[in-house]
Amino acid sequence: MDRITALLVHPDPLVRTALREQLARVDFIRVLGEAADAYEASELLRAIPYSLLFCGVELGGEVGGFELAEALIAAKRQPGLVFIADDEARAFRAFELGAADYLLWPFTPQRFSQTLERLARYRPAFREAPAPEWRAGSSPRDAEADAEDEETVRLPLEEEEEDRFLSALRQAWDPRHERPVDIEKLPITLDGRTILLPYTQILFIEAYEDYSFVHTAAQKLLTSYRLKNLEERLRPHRFFRVHRKYLVNLDQVTEIATLPGGNFMLRTAGKTRIELPIGRRRIGELKQILGL
Repeated sequence: MDRITALLVHPDPLVRTALREQLARVDFIRVLGEAADAYEASELLRAIPYSLLFCGVELGGEVGGFELAEALIAAKRQPGLVFIADDEARAFRAFELGAADYLLWPFTPQRFSQTLERLARYRPAFREAPAPEWRAGSSPRDAEADAEDEETVRLPLEEEEEDRFLSALRQAWDPRHERPVDIEKLPITLDGRTILLPYTQILFIEAYEDYSFVHTAAQKLLTSYRLKNLEERLRPHRFFRVHRKYLVNLDQVTEIATLPGGNFMLRTAGKTRIELPIGRRRIGELKQILGL
């Protein structure tokens, strides 16, 4: 089943992060870009054929989410729209614009599940968004008089190209925008409460279907995270994907051993030494990281 390509548009990075983490578990939606305001969204929409927008009502500038939606509607090919707001005051206007849903922030996982059900039901009606058609004086690009002379080629991206684009987008993200504070702790829901597990206490993480087990010296905790998402989150903190099933805290690795048949394994610290396999395709990069 082809996935819907989604763009997240909101000035608050915490909102975008929450949306991205929720959507990472959805098999029919692929997030391929984030924007903090209408200007950034307009730039991405000129280059990428998005079929779904999660958009804040307020975007922190003169042009808000409703104006952005109106510009897309004017182009006669409307993508799916989900608006995010702090109150219900403008819900009626959102649905007038053809929104699939109107989410109040902060939202619960149960409420977000209802949004996903709506998107799955309305999905056949979504169209790839064209470049916005702004009314005179309303475009966030009006300050750039030469923009009209620019020509942008919009090409569909293959899956591998999307991965490369998303990686480049993250690296090129404007550092002036506020980012969530990384407290180097992993939130884990346990018995109805949320614990914050310091990264330093994690020995390794094991994939389990669409979930994962986080292993410490004393516990094995089932979490709702996918291993791929944890790899992206923890790699800057010296975690390495040694195998398709395992993500390891390199600060906890005490030994790498060669096994018969050209296979490799590593051992972690702790009273009980844990041995994990290393994928052959990953051993070279691991040795380079460790300076071996």
